[in-house]
Amino acid sequence: MTFVVTDNCVRCKYTDCVDVCPVDCFHEGPNFLVIDPEECIDCTLCEPECPANAIFSEDDLPPEFAEYTAINAELSQTWPVITDRKDPLPDAADWDGVADKLQYLER
Repeated sequence: MTFVVTDNCVRCKYTDCVDVCPVDCFHEGPNFLVIDPEECIDCTLCEPECPANAIFSEDDLPPEFAEYTAINAELSQTWPVITDRKDPLPDAADWDGVADKLQYLER
């Protein structure tokens, strides 16, 4: 099992989760973070740290976010690892809670 970053991270990109990850499994894109399922050790530390509530255990993933499992696996292979916390995107607060943001995901 792994954890999955989902829809609410798009255009927010809070990095609180990166600070607590003991294995550096987060990867950073232009406006989204992903978790490498091969590196994630299911430690559960990242999920409560996400201010946008965008991280779910694969076993608890809501059905509407199922496609994010493959997106995390795919993009973690090409995006660089992020190990240090950064400021969220400038308009993150405006996007937090907006539904159906997959169309805004920049690859």
